[in-house]
Amino acid sequence: MAGLDFEKPILELEKKIHDLKAFISEKKIDLSSEVKKLEERLEHLRKDTYSNLSAWQKVQLARHPLRPYTLDYINLIMSDFLELHGDRLFSDDKAMICGLAKVDKKKVAVIGHQKGRDTKENLKRNFGCAHPEGYRKALRVMQLAEESSLPVVVFIDTPGAYPGIGAEERGQSHAIALNLREMMRISVPIMAFVIGEGGSGGALGVGVADRVAVLENSYYSVISPEGCAAILWKDGSKAPKAAEALKLTGPDLLKMGIIDEIIPEPLGGAHRDPARIAQSVKEAILRNLKELESFEPDELLKLRYKKFRGMGVTG
Repeated sequence: MAGLDFEKPILELEKKIHDLKAFISEKKIDLSSEVKKLEERLEHLRKDTYSNLSAWQKVQLARHPLRPYTLDYINLIMSDFLELHGDRLFSDDKAMICGLAKVDKKKVAVIGHQKGRDTKENLKRNFGCAHPEGYRKALRVMQLAEESSLPVVVFIDTPGAYPGIGAEERGQSHAIALNLREMMRISVPIMAFVIGEGGSGGALGVGVADRVAVLENSYYSVISPEGCAAILWKDGSKAPKAAEALKLTGPDLLKMGIIDEIIPEPLGGAHRDPARIAQSVKEAILRNLKELESFEPDELLKLRYKKFRGMGVTG
């Protein structure tokens, strides 16, 4: 399994245990007590490491290449997925997945950023950075959901909206701004889950929701740590310092009222047990949906408006 710098001691110990077990199997000798001691040491090391992660280390986990992406969650917790394509204006953006599905027997519209697992797929998905047509496609599907009285589930996982010349020529900022306005008016429940990176307007362009949750090792921020460091200190290597200053992890976001819930991850990150984290997300969808569906549309919109207007207000 691919590892991060701070995980090296864990990975080395895991390899040592794996090699010892292989040696035991080959030589037919009993070293079970040694294996047990190493496994206990590994468990303590994991707990010590992952219970004291810095903001920058959580950012690194949020970007882990084996972390579950939108299509993984759709495949693990949803059924009858029907993908919908195109913005009816320019093209189909492969960085933004949109469609209809079921969670248990509940019909929903689902939207989410999609990254790639290898170079070829990352180029196809544009590394999860959507173009204007991606945000327009998302809005089209949300409006379709409203017409059909379907709740909307959003999976956020992007370093940011694509900043290229073509995207700007086709109205990137306008597409995101339009989504911000129109999502405040969509009269069906909207639930957003930050499953990895929640970067800048690229995340917020599909993030205006009645309930916003982040996974334990995800981040949600106005800018990437590297971008912040480049602006404030003219030095991208200051990213760890910027990550702390940005208050972009779950506990700080919850304290500031920007999110509503933190979803715990398996020890070591979501990629360690995708099925388990997917089940936790599914439970959160069904729990929040049950509550949100008790509100009349007008009341739902008033509460959503109040939620976002209250952010940043103190005293």
